[in-house]
Amino acid sequence: PDEEVDLSFETSGKIVSIDFEEGTPVKKGQLLAKVNDKPLQAQLSKYKAQVKLAEDRVYRQSTLLEKDAVSQEAYEQARTELATLNADIELCEANIALTELRAPFDGIIGLRMVSEGSYASPSTVVAKLTKISPIKIEFSIPESYATEVGRGSRIVFKMEQDGLMKDYGATIYAVESTIDEPTRSLKVRARYPNANESIVPGRYVSVEITKSEIKDALVVPSEAVIPEMGRQIVYLYKGGKAEPREIVLGLRTEDKVQAL
Repeated sequence: PDEEVDLSFETSGKIVSIDFEEGTPVKKGQLLAKVNDKPLQAQLSKYKAQVKLAEDRVYRQSTLLEKDAVSQEAYEQARTELATLNADIELCEANIALTELRAPFDGIIGLRMVSEGSYASPSTVVAKLTKISPIKIEFSIPESYATEVGRGSRIVFKMEQDGLMKDYGATIYAVESTIDEPTRSLKVRARYPNANESIVPGRYVSVEITKSEIKDALVVPSEAVIPEMGRQIVYLYKGGKAEPREIVLGLRTEDKVQAL
């Protein structure tokens, strides 16, 4: 998949609501689940109730300071108390936000692993979120071809869909920085749009990379070439008869050979 994450809360508490349906698309920022935040909400209300009083105290102290009726220290203390109260409110709101589980990106949410009323902690996985449009194709190539692929190179990958082998075009967007020492291969990733989300991530595919292209090449099926006394023979159809011709072989593919 393009992106995948196990969703969990950043705080602990009892789950009071689950707001998603398994196996459905969700949007970035969508509320998915929530743990109990009533103690935090009560604390937030307490802080907010004290703000007006703190603001009035700062106003009175500033007025008295202009008349030299209070010291600068008393005025600064009142301002500090207000600033501290506002900071407490921000901290409380931040802690309330931690009780909400929201989608970090657009994607398909999987099966949920918890129920309402269960106790969740940061180690509790609620569900898996997967982004499958686009998808990534990861494969490795021999080290001898490491310099022949790069960002923007095109590939074709084959896979079975609806009982038939189908070809799909993808573009390489990233290449590993070093060769894997045990396998002497280079890991490569390509991206396919998967706009209709018809391909499910996790499948195995066959990948083909076009190294070069020979225009107007003469190609014959491999099975049509007959080795004969050190020569390579094919039969041409002419005037209703099969006539033998010697050819010089060039490049080979899985089922075809180039006639030079």
